[in-house]
Amino acid sequence: MSTASAVRAVRLLRPGRLPYPEAWELQRAIAAARSAGAAPDTLILLEHPPTITLGNKADPANVLLPPDELARRGVAVVQSDRGGDVTYHAPGQVVGYPILKLGPLGLGAVDYVRRLEEVIIRTLADYGLAGERVPGLAGVWVGGGAAKICAIGVKLSAGGVTTHGFALNVCPDLAGFAQIVPCGIADRAVTSLAALLGRDPGADAVAARVLAHFAELFGAAFSAAPSAP
Repeated sequence: MSTASAVRAVRLLRPGRLPYPEAWELQRAIAAARSAGAAPDTLILLEHPPTITLGNKADPANVLLPPDELARRGVAVVQSDRGGDVTYHAPGQVVGYPILKLGPLGLGAVDYVRRLEEVIIRTLADYGLAGERVPGLAGVWVGGGAAKICAIGVKLSAGGVTTHGFALNVCPDLAGFAQIVPCGIADRAVTSLAALLGRDPGADAVAARVLAHFAELFGAAFSAAPSAP
């Protein structure tokens, strides 16, 4: 897959660990401003406390524990408007929410998702790992499609502005995924960079590689911003 030919300014926000509802509200505010021409393309890179999210195609039966038990464990549950089924967020993930106007990039929704997958595939290659696509399933997989290492679920507004994005498992507690049927797929596992490498590569180091490949593939020149939208 080729890299973007033109360089575009992209604002980079790194708010640290943010509850999912706060991050979602931030995305919506930035997306509205981007649609109105009042904000630049933006990438939010962060992590979430333990949270189960349900996409717009989710089957609630794929959440395997009752609400009171999840609350006891400190796991939030949020109905989201992203694509896809059920997924799990936790510390140790690199979560990226690109808020981009696709028209100037010359990308449709499917090509955009493929490009996000390529960002993760190239990041994994930096660690000697072969990331793969599985036909008909979004995200990035390893082991011939046996295990997912990065979930991807996005939303595209009527004005062509993206929200939501990807969650790359660097070193989360994978036991948290036993609380759900990840992405509604019962016969495939979930893994992480730490599990595959036998060591924790560090979320900050992995995030730096993600940013480098995102810049290559989307023609992004990042600028930090103290506030948003």
